[in-house]
Amino acid sequence: MAEENKQEQSVVPSEYNLDAKWDACLDLGVRRFTYLSLIGGFAGLLLFRSPVTRWASTAFGAGAGLGSAYTECSQKFGGYPGKSTASISETPITKGGED
Repeated sequence: MAEENKQEQSVVPSEYNLDAKWDACLDLGVRRFTYLSLIGGFAGLLLFRSPVTRWASTAFGAGAGLGSAYTECSQKFGGYPGKSTASISETPITKGGED
């Protein structure tokens, strides 16, 4: 009975498995927050003298990490449209009455 239950769970496509999406997004958010915070802190140590600007550099890195993780996770859940799909006409726009 337990083997049949495992087989039924593996049949569900990953696009409908919300637990896997949430786990992936949480993992992505924690990793990007951590890595970009460390990069921002290291850049602050190299570039700035004041502790306030060093902390600001670290906070900027953390915010950039969380923002990029949010953008990618919202794409996974289908809420972020990505690039604009507006079509641009190839014919030039002319004013009426000019020849």
